[in-house]
Amino acid sequence: MWEKLLIRFLASHIRFGDLTVAMPGGEALRFGNHNAPHVSVALKGPGVVRRLALNPELAVGEAYMDQDLTIDGDDLDGFLRLAMMNRGALNRQGAWFSRTQSRLGRAIGWVRQLNRDVVAQRNVAHHYDLSGELFDLFLDEDRQYSCAFFADPRMSLDEAQRAKKDRIAAKLRLEPGQRVLDIGCGWGGLALTLARDHGVRVTGITLSEEQHAHARGRVEVAGLTDRIDIRLEDYRNTEGPFDRIVSVGMFEHVGVPNYRTFFGKVRDLLTDDGIALIHTIGRTDPPSHTNPFIAKYIFPGGYIPAVSEVAAAIEREALFITDLEVWRLHYAETLRHWYERFVAREDEARALFDERFCRMWRFYLLAAEQGFRTGQQAVFQYQLTRGFDVLPPTRDYMAPKRKKEQLPVMS
Repeated sequence: MWEKLLIRFLASHIRFGDLTVAMPGGEALRFGNHNAPHVSVALKGPGVVRRLALNPELAVGEAYMDQDLTIDGDDLDGFLRLAMMNRGALNRQGAWFSRTQSRLGRAIGWVRQLNRDVVAQRNVAHHYDLSGELFDLFLDEDRQYSCAFFADPRMSLDEAQRAKKDRIAAKLRLEPGQRVLDIGCGWGGLALTLARDHGVRVTGITLSEEQHAHARGRVEVAGLTDRIDIRLEDYRNTEGPFDRIVSVGMFEHVGVPNYRTFFGKVRDLLTDDGIALIHTIGRTDPPSHTNPFIAKYIFPGGYIPAVSEVAAAIEREALFITDLEVWRLHYAETLRHWYERFVAREDEARALFDERFCRMWRFYLLAAEQGFRTGQQAVFQYQLTRGFDVLPPTRDYMAPKRKKEQLPVMS
C-alpha cells in the first residue's frame, strides 16, 4: 500500500530532471523527463517508504540523516536541486495533496508560532546555543549568521558581510551619540561595528545565553563597554526611546501571531524622527507554512513570512515603509560559502557532535541554498519611520561610507 502511494506521488511530482529510485525490494523506478540533473537514490526498508508516503517534506531529510535514503555519489546537491525544481511544478499544479499539506501546516504553525517569552527563549536555545565552536567552523570572522551582501561577486565571505553591515548603517543614517537598539544582536558583530565606526551607543538584546556571554566578552575586549550594552532580554520587555532600531535575521523567529506586537513595540520605542531597519528572509509566494524538517530540527517556532503578512502588520501599527529592498541570490551565495566551509571542516563538527548531525547540517545548508537559488525565498530590508518626512526623498544617502576612524560619542 505505502509503496504504491509513494510511487503515485513521485510519478505526479517528478516532472523535471531524472530521478531513479531503488525500492527496498530491489525494483528500480525512473521518474522525470530524463534531463539533468540525473540522480539515483536507494531506499532501505519498508519503514522509510511509509514515512516518505505520509510526510515527504519531513521524511526526506530524516531518511538522509539516518542513511535510510542514500544517494549515489552522495550527490545531495543534485538531489535537492531536482527536488526544488519539481516543488515549484507541484505548487503550480495545485495538487490536492500539496494544498492539504499546506493548509494543515499553516494551522499547526500558527499555534507553534505563538512564541511566548519562555517558549521563544527555548526555541532560540535549540539552535543558537548549540556550540560556539560549531559556528566558528563556517561563519566569517565576525560571526555574522545572516545574509551577506555581495556587491561584487568576487568578494570573500568576510568582505560581503562587512558590505552588509555598511549598507545597513547607511540606511540608518547614523550620527555620533545616537541611541541604537539591535534586536537579536547575535554574537555582537553589528553592535561593535556601529559603535566603533559610527560613534553611536548600542543596546543589543538576545535570548541566547551563549550569544549573550560571547557578545559581552567581545565588547569588553574591544574596550567599548561605555558604548555597548548587551542584554539577555525579550524585545517585548525592552524600554526606550531609541533614535534607531535595527534587527537582522531575528524577525523570522517572531511568529505571525506576534507581528503586530513586534511592530507596535518598534513604533513605541522609536523617537518621532527615528528610523528602523528590519532585515528578514521572506517568501516570494503567498503565505504558507514552515517546512516540517526545518521546524523540527533547525528552527522550532520559526516562520518565513510573505511580504503581504509583514506589510499588513506594519500598516496597522501606524508605521511608514520608507524603503523596501529585495536581495535576490545574495543568501544563496552566502549559504554556498557556509556549506563549503562546513564541509572543509566536517571532521571537527563530527568530533563535536556525530555523523547524523553532520548529515543534518549539510541537508539544512544545501536545502536552504536551493530555496534562494530557485527564487522561492529572498531577503527583504524594510526601512520604517513614524513620520513621513523623516528621510530625504531620494535614495542617494544609502551609498555606504565606511568610517575608518573611531568617532567620539557625543554626550
